[in-house]
Formats: sequence, structure tokens, C-alpha cells
Amino acid sequence: MWSVSAVILALAAVALGSTDPDTQRLRHDSNLEIYKRLFETKRKDQLNALKNLVELNDINQQYKIIDIMLKGLFKVLEDSRQILVAANMQPDAPFPLDDKIKEAYSHVVENTAFFGDVALRFPRIVHHYYDRNADWGGLLRWGLNFCNQTGVFTGGAHQHVLTLVRPQTLTHTLPVLSRTVPVSTFQKILREEEKRRRKEEKRKEIRKGPRISRSRSEL
Repeated sequence: MWSVSAVILALAAVALGSTDPDTQRLRHDSNLEIYKRLFETKRKDQLNALKNLVELNDINQQYKIIDIMLKGLFKVLEDSRQILVAANMQPDAPFPLDDKIKEAYSHVVENTAFFGDVALRFPRIVHHYYDRNADWGGLLRWGLNFCNQTGVFTGGAHQHVLTLVRPQTLTHTLPVLSRTVPVSTFQKILREEEKRRRKEEKRKEIRKGPRISRSRSEL
């Protein structure tokens, strides 16, 4: 995953040496602003990757890719949470300078935002896997609370991602669907999608099957 440690340390080095609390606070605030700019670059990369997934236009491949992506995303989120909790890192504290904590911090922020992107663009696919993993709800709720307190999203172009995803952690309905159609309707759509996929798989199996032999009259 993307790390900002080298850039942060290089830019923070000019402020080292002062023991004045106000100066120390300004240095930490400056580090947060630096990270927010780097975060914008990371978000562009994420949205470009998501655009490629949308343009893939193959539902079966999209299911497979999103399945792998979600498993990896939540694994990184869980590992990062353990690091931050062990370090007693509070989300509203000054931006961390320790490399390990800094990396975990950025992983939480970036992966939570990216989950929101994917959920908003592929609600049915995400719901298909999200509902089958009981641990993901609590982990996502923690990630959202952490992100909302960091200040990284405050007043920025990506604040809406956190706002729209929040209902998902509370009602198990994805944000777009929870605002447009009832859950029963969504479940019907999901069942129809699963039936369509099964029919498509059967058609592929039939096409791969043995060819019908010619009739005796043709022999």
C-alpha cells in the first residue's frame, strides 16, 4: 500500500529542534496538511482504478475482482486498527511521525474512502460479499469514526463518501439503495442477479458440452 513516511519526515525535518509547545503543534498541523495533499493524489489513483473496473463491463469479472479487493482491504484495515489501538493513537491527535503508526493511519483513511467509492458504484456486488462477513460491519464502523475525527476529510471534496457510507454500517443497506429503494426491493434485485449469473454459467456449460451426433439418415 502507499506510504508517505519519507515525504513527511523530509518536510518535517526543518522544524525539528524546537521544544516550544506552540511550535511543536504547528509542526504537527503542517504534517497533516502535507498528508492531505498527498491523500488527494492517492484518491486520484483510486478513482482511476475504479473507472477501469467500471469500464470492464463484465459482471462476472467485476464480482471476482471486488471479492478479492474487499478481502484484502478489510485485512489491511484490521491490521492497521491493531497497530493504532496498541499505540493508543487517537484520530484527533496530531498527525503521527512514527513510520509504523503513520502507515497504519494512512491505510485506514485511504482504504475506508476506497470502500465507500466501490460501495457507491457497485452496491449490489459489495452487498453480496459484505453481508456474508459479520466482522466487516464493526470494522467499517470503526474506520468511519476514525476518519471523521482525523480532519483529513473535513471541508474536502471527499467528505461525501463518509456521509453516504455511514447508513451501511447501521442498517446493513448500502447508501445509494437505502436512499432510493426499500431493502426488500434490493433483495429481489440481488436474487434476480444471482439467477441471471447461474443461467449464464449453465449456458456456458452447455456450449462446452459434446456436440450432437448426426442422425442415422445422414450416416
